[in-house]
Amino acid sequence: MPSSVEKKAAAIEAIIFDVDGVLTSGAIVYGPEGEWKIFNVQDGHGFKMAARAGLKLGVLTGRSSAVVDRRMKELGVEFYEQGAMNKGEALPRLLRKMKVNAGQTCYVGDDVIDLPPMRLAGLSVAVANAVDEVKAAADAVTARKGGEGAAREVIELVMRARGLWEEAMKRYTEDAE
Repeated sequence: MPSSVEKKAAAIEAIIFDVDGVLTSGAIVYGPEGEWKIFNVQDGHGFKMAARAGLKLGVLTGRSSAVVDRRMKELGVEFYEQGAMNKGEALPRLLRKMKVNAGQTCYVGDDVIDLPPMRLAGLSVAVANAVDEVKAAADAVTARKGGEGAAREVIELVMRARGLWEEAMKRYTEDAE
């Protein structure tokens, strides 16, 4: 990872994720009971680790789905907006609620709708399966694809750059007293 990316990551206080193609593979399954999405459990655990470490997490998605509501509740994500077709306008609204500025924010996306918030964020990340325009605009590109641990990879990048990773790992590596 270039040192410029690590330097930007060290200043991050909030990470904002797109959903379809970032927290999921981008596949949407329609059934008789509605829409289904597949989320990655390692990404979810990364959300929990980041929150315990004091990072703020948010989601900004162009689509609206009850499945996203459920997943955000499970993960304890308070700050999210669905139906945000103009993410360049939606991101500042979300950041005001989170009480962070754009320079302290990492935005993670995969498609051209994510370009406006990526330009506003202090650190922009494209997932491995992002379209070429998004990869070209990003400060960094994950090794993992959306829905396959890319969110966890970004969380770890920020936590390591901020010096939060080692402390977070003590929960799992030290003997319980």
